[in-house]
Amino acid sequence: MLRTELADGLPPVGGDRVQLQQVIINLARNALEAMVDVHDRPRELLIKTEHDSDEHVRLTVEDRGVGFGAQGLARLFDPFYTTKRDGMGMGLSVSHSIIQSHHGRLWAELNDGPGVRFAFSLPQRSGNTALQTATIRRSGS
Repeated sequence: MLRTELADGLPPVGGDRVQLQQVIINLARNALEAMVDVHDRPRELLIKTEHDSDEHVRLTVEDRGVGFGAQGLARLFDPFYTTKRDGMGMGLSVSHSIIQSHHGRLWAELNDGPGVRFAFSLPQRSGNTALQTATIRRSGS
């Protein structure tokens, strides 16, 4: 089940649309893959946008998958580290680099229950940016 909680009225962020889309797709795909072997509870994916501190916008991808231990949490963004059987360990490392190049921050947290929450925060677009504008909007608006 996909749930969205997309905030209204978020300011645009500056950035390369294709790169930011790649990050979002990677996080969503990882979340879906983390839930593929879950059969004893609902498989739920939450995508949420909201205002963040210091004039930033946050996007969160949360799953109810199998999760991983605290040791894995410390290494998630290392190149070639993976928690998947068939993973290459490059997606999160590349995503981390993309978000950093946009002057943002990407992090992961274990849920209170099963699963993991990934989030990234990007600064609002300033008036003098040469980058394309990426706006995270509600579907249909």
